[in-house]
Amino acid sequence: QVQLMESGGGSVQAGGSLILSCAASGDSYHTGCMAWFRQAPGKEREGLASIDSYGTTKYTDSVKGRFTISQDHAKNTMYLQMNSLQSEDTAVYYCAARPPWSIKCLPSDPDEYVFWGVGTQVTVSS
Repeated sequence: QVQLMESGGGSVQAGGSLILSCAASGDSYHTGCMAWFRQAPGKEREGLASIDSYGTTKYTDSVKGRFTISQDHAKNTMYLQMNSLQSEDTAVYYCAARPPWSIKCLPSDPDEYVFWGVGTQVTVSS
């Protein structure tokens, strides 16, 4: 089994930055593809970025150029550096993981992901 735990959320003013962390327990196979999602009140869960075990990253257009996903295999931790935050970035942020399987590691479909953290709130005030 895999357990994921997010940290680093909080409140920040528009234009500010935050770094989210996702600590993973369990074997590396089941976290071969990891991603960040977020969900704002009344909205569907939105994929933001993904990273595979080779370090290949993908971003959705809404965060490309502002957010950076990375991972530290030694610490079993994934990160999301968020810059130029705006009020529309306010949401609960989740990390997710799944085995690599034979499909691309993309942040597009939350149903592809097997393991989820409990989420961390990010609030951006204007």
